[in-house]
Amino acid sequence: MSSGLSVGVVGATGAVGNEILGLLLHRGWPILKLVAFGSSRSIGRPIKFGSKELAIENFDSDHNHGLDILFFATDSEVSRRFAVKSASLSTLVIDNSSAFRMEPDVPLVIPEINLGVVRPDQWLIANPNCSTIILLMAVAPLRALGRIRRILVSTYQSASGAGRDAMVELEESTRAYLNGEVFEPKVMPHPYAFNIFSHNSEIDESGYNGEEVKMILETRKILGDAEILVNPTCVRVPVLRSHSESITVEFEGPAPRIDEVRRVLSEFSGVRVVDDRERSYFPMPIDANGGGDVLVGRIRQDASNPNAISLFACGDQLLKGAALNAVQIAEGLFDRFGL
Repeated sequence: MSSGLSVGVVGATGAVGNEILGLLLHRGWPILKLVAFGSSRSIGRPIKFGSKELAIENFDSDHNHGLDILFFATDSEVSRRFAVKSASLSTLVIDNSSAFRMEPDVPLVIPEINLGVVRPDQWLIANPNCSTIILLMAVAPLRALGRIRRILVSTYQSASGAGRDAMVELEESTRAYLNGEVFEPKVMPHPYAFNIFSHNSEIDESGYNGEEVKMILETRKILGDAEILVNPTCVRVPVLRSHSESITVEFEGPAPRIDEVRRVLSEFSGVRVVDDRERSYFPMPIDANGGGDVLVGRIRQDASNPNAISLFACGDQLLKGAALNAVQIAEGLFDRFGL
C-alpha cells in the first residue's frame, strides 16, 4: 500500500463510518491526512481517532479535498449527489449504499470473490449489501465443487443493519419489556424486543421485500451468473450486530461430499468453519461479533435433495458486512494497481 495516504470518510459519525475509522487505525494504514465528514448537525463535533481528535467537517462536492480515497457510509441519496463527482476527480470512491450496486459499469465487489473485475480506470466501487456478503462468503467457495444451480436462504438480521438508532431502540425496548413498561417503537415498524418480523424494507408487487430483491440481483452480479436461482426470506431478529443465515445450496449434479465442503470452506480466506457436532457448537452471533471472518457450520447433506447441502453462517454486519469489506476493497486495489 502507498505511503502517506489522504483519506476521507463521509458519514463518519454513523455506525459504519465509525467502524471504518477504527479499521483504518487498527490495520495500520499509513495516513498522511484524514478527514471525517458528517451531516450539517454534526459539523464541528469532535470524533476520536486513536489519540487524536478530529472535528467533523462539511463535505463539499466541488473539490475532492486532495484525497486518495473516499469512503461513503451514508444513505443512497447522499451517495447519488456526491460520489460520481468525487470519482471523476480520480479519487477512489467506495460506496456503502445501494445507489450504484446494479449499475453495469460500477463493480460490486467482495474482495475474496471478485476483486479481479475492477479495471484500473474505475474509480467508483460499490460495497454489496451486508446480507449478500455474508451469504456469498459461505457459498462462493463451493463453486470449486460443482456448478451451483439454486440458493435458498433465510436471514436472521440484526439491528445494526438498520443503523445506530435501531440498535439503541433494541436496547431501550428490551429494558422496557423486562421492566413491564410500554415502549412505542420509533425506528422499527414493530416492537423489537423478543420479537421477529419481516425485514423493514418495502414489499413489492411480487411479495418480496427490498432486502430480498437485493440479495437476488447482487448474487447474480457478483458471481457473474445471470441464471443462478436465489430465493431469500429476510427477517429482523433482536440481535445487536451480527447477521445469521440458513442456507441451502443446490448443485446441477449430485452434492459434493461433506468432507470436501468443509475442506474448501476452511481453505477460503475470510471464512472460519465452526462445526463441532459433538459439542453442538456452531456459528452464533455472539461469536461473530467484532470479528472479520464469516463463521460457517451446520454443514450437512440436504435430506430432501441429493443434489443439495445445507449450512448456517454468521457474520458481523458492521464489519465484514459493511466497513471491513469496504476497507479490504481499498487495500486490494492499492496492492493491485498501486493507486
